[in-house]
Amino acid sequence: MVTPTAAIVGSADRADGTDREPTHRVTGDAVARATAESQELAAQFEEEKPGRVLTGPVGVLLTTTALAVALLTLWQVFRPLPQGSKFYLIIFLAGVLPLVFLAYPAGLRLPTVLRRRPEPAPGDGTTPAPGRTGPTVPDWALALLALAVCLYPVVPVTVTGASGGYDAFLNRQGLLTPVDVVLGTLLLLLLLEACRRATGWVLPAVCLLFLAYGYYGGLLPQTWPVAHAGLDFDQIVDALYNSDSGFYGTPLDVAASYIVLFTIYGAVLDVSGAGRFFVELSAAAFRRSRTAAGRTAVASGFLLGTVSGSGAATTVSIGAVTWPILRRAGYPAERAGGMLAAAGVGAILSPPTLGAAAFIIAEYLGVSYLRVLAWATIPTVLYYLGILLSVEIDARRYGARPVIIDVASPWRLLARFGYHFASLFVIIGCLAVGMTATRSVVFATLLAVALSFLDRAHRLTPRRLVTALAAGVRGVLAVAAVCAAAGIITATTTKTGLGVQAAAMLVDAARALGDDPTVVLVLTAVFAAVALTLLGLAVPVTASFVIGWVIIGPALLDLGVAAPAAAMFVFYFAVLSEASPPTALAAVAAAAVTGGRLVPTMWQTLRYALPAYLAPIAFVVTPAGLGLLAIGGPRQILFATAASALSVAVLAVAAGGWLPGVGPAGTPERVLGVLAGLALLWLEPVPVTVGAALAALVVTGCVIRRGAAARTGGPQAGNPANLREETT
Repeated sequence: MVTPTAAIVGSADRADGTDREPTHRVTGDAVARATAESQELAAQFEEEKPGRVLTGPVGVLLTTTALAVALLTLWQVFRPLPQGSKFYLIIFLAGVLPLVFLAYPAGLRLPTVLRRRPEPAPGDGTTPAPGRTGPTVPDWALALLALAVCLYPVVPVTVTGASGGYDAFLNRQGLLTPVDVVLGTLLLLLLLEACRRATGWVLPAVCLLFLAYGYYGGLLPQTWPVAHAGLDFDQIVDALYNSDSGFYGTPLDVAASYIVLFTIYGAVLDVSGAGRFFVELSAAAFRRSRTAAGRTAVASGFLLGTVSGSGAATTVSIGAVTWPILRRAGYPAERAGGMLAAAGVGAILSPPTLGAAAFIIAEYLGVSYLRVLAWATIPTVLYYLGILLSVEIDARRYGARPVIIDVASPWRLLARFGYHFASLFVIIGCLAVGMTATRSVVFATLLAVALSFLDRAHRLTPRRLVTALAAGVRGVLAVAAVCAAAGIITATTTKTGLGVQAAAMLVDAARALGDDPTVVLVLTAVFAAVALTLLGLAVPVTASFVIGWVIIGPALLDLGVAAPAAAMFVFYFAVLSEASPPTALAAVAAAAVTGGRLVPTMWQTLRYALPAYLAPIAFVVTPAGLGLLAIGGPRQILFATAASALSVAVLAVAAGGWLPGVGPAGTPERVLGVLAGLALLWLEPVPVTVGAALAALVVTGCVIRRGAAARTGGPQAGNPANLREETT
């Protein structure tokens, strides 16, 4: 658990022991120390496993190679390689795949002769620190093999009579030589091993399942909907190694063209002190109020999420600083953990740096990234509105103590460090004038580098700049391996027609329960949401989106759902796996910070994140729901936003059992609140009118209950003891 004193310096209480509003002084150095301590903890709960801490010659080699990859990606933005994008992807994979074997340990027991003797950790001559052992002999062998196999398609060397070089390799599509098949198989095995090292066993197992389906599908009874003619091994390798839907398909293209640039941008902002500024600004904005602690946590999550794009990492970062404040305000560990996890998950949903899958949406649908950002804006606002309302309700229902956060004035912070927002505005501005997302983020990165010299402690000197560039590339290693492996899934699905068949099965299952088109659509959406949530529990968000889009996406499209709504539906439920029990990585990370019980923390996370589960259903089941994606005229957008905001509000009251400004909500009001919230999400005039009427009844019932409590002398608010006792 992160040590609270690393983030909060000083507390003041009366010397005579009488009560006083606790005072916390947040300093920049304290935030920096907390951030540094949280990085190692965050790595344990990321979708990818924590890698090695490499020093000495090996560290120099990794940094040098990562720097070369970073420079290549930056060069590709302005001077694309003349051989085409696939040639660039081959070079990019040849740069990052060997680094995976050096940066991530195998995690397997090997014979003693194959294991390198661990390097002692600093300050300890006997026991190595976790993650500080160097690469083993097998690691080096796999790295060299990965380099050779990846570069084979572009090296102009004749092998066993087959002419070498990139053009010759492309000309052999569908007619691979035995050497091509062998090397393609080796690349397949290397990618599976890289994914296993970086993310665990589940994704490689899923990929093997798809491969088995492609190879043995012809043996299935042909009366089965998922049966196909079958693929021989050479066909599978050709589809993976020498086609545009395999290893070098859209997912890897997105990782090499977009994600790596945004991770570099995030690393530059981090080194330049932007993360520290965002946390300090959040604390300064709510310096003295009953809900100051909760508001600070939520605001920190949103601001850090704009540049993070990682749920678990954001959860740990804000938790290291704000958990001591939440604890002094009276929040139990489980409730605070749920709040932190929900705010952290919002990082993947928040513009302008959404999760990696958002870039894949732009590529699949052939739209600009700015369009995807526009689609995500209103749902993000609704998501944080729900969290903030829950914070307000909890503070009043359970009697949170006011906490004075002793930090500089927000206006002073903005005047001194507000330039950190400039690069974010540059991204939006460049996209708005029609510039590509890649060029926009490069210009934003250059501006962040230039502005860093306004802060002497965080100026990006050449050494720090190299560190940031290398850190950005290292941050994309696991994502690149996952995206390349996702090509196994897309290629198999394309070759076998599995996507269409699975979509038909999903729709048929819904039609078996009802004939009405609306009922079929609702049931299909519910089935799809459940399937995507379960899928997301096992595989990373990016892979979950790719699988969901090729299998579930066609089902929604066949029922008339607009492509943007279908894509964002799949995206949201792929992301929400980080908040969904029983895995809920963000909740696990929050529990590690607060020391709270895991299962109650997960349920609290689910309660805070409730709007994110319901909004995707809203913009799929009704045409007016497209207004939530900022699609349609102003009237449709305003209607959808207002109705959904009211729905979020009444659902927050129903979940929290309290109406801010009035008082407690009893069981009847909470039941009516659930019905009202669901009706309001059916974005048609009649259901919205019914929902609004039910919401009015909720308010009326709470007012009557408050009057009755006043007449009988009942409690009007909670107290800190109630807050501490309420943990589920």
